[in-house]
Amino acid sequence: MIVSQKVKLTFQSPEIQYLCRQDKHLAKVIHMIGPIEYEIQQNGYGFLVGEIMGQMVSNKVAAIFVQRLKAKCDQSITPERIETLSDKELRDIGISNSKVSYIRNVTKAFNDGEILATNFENKTDQEILATLTSVKGIGNWSAKMYLIFVLNRPNVLPYEDLAFLQGYGWMWNTDDYRKQSVSKRCKKWSPYASIAARYMYQALDRGYTKEKFHLFKK
Repeated sequence: MIVSQKVKLTFQSPEIQYLCRQDKHLAKVIHMIGPIEYEIQQNGYGFLVGEIMGQMVSNKVAAIFVQRLKAKCDQSITPERIETLSDKELRDIGISNSKVSYIRNVTKAFNDGEILATNFENKTDQEILATLTSVKGIGNWSAKMYLIFVLNRPNVLPYEDLAFLQGYGWMWNTDDYRKQSVSKRCKKWSPYASIAARYMYQALDRGYTKEKFHLFKK
């Protein structure tokens, strides 16, 4: 049985104190949200398969695909269980032929030992991104999500991610989402950009982004 590891961050956590000192806008968001708790995903393979199925569809549709696949895999998405399914059985979930092909590519990469969390322990983020994106079907977005949510790498800036950009744009009152602009403004978050990104996700999930952000208004 795969069990997720939980992490809790509070106002006393060194990472949170650092981010609050570095960025007054982010500090305001952190105090709006308060302590956060999240799980490090232990099933890296299942996570990547889910990311592939979620490409170019809404979160609601992606969740339906994942649930359908889990039902076919006895609730545990593993390379072994996926290999017992035909291409037709995978397509019956509702996904395209290309996504079926991408899932096969990822399955082979895991079976061949190309993608193993233990192999990444001494590698840099850029080295891991290069390895992941060498597999057809895994782009920068999926690879960065893997770094953040599976490997718990602390300094990943997911400027390709729409949910992150929604939180970012709300906090800074901007619609300039160019890579250069986002990277420059968020440089101060290093070495904890991933944690800052988690607060952007939380702001979106809790509905805060529906109201205008005010730095000094209580």
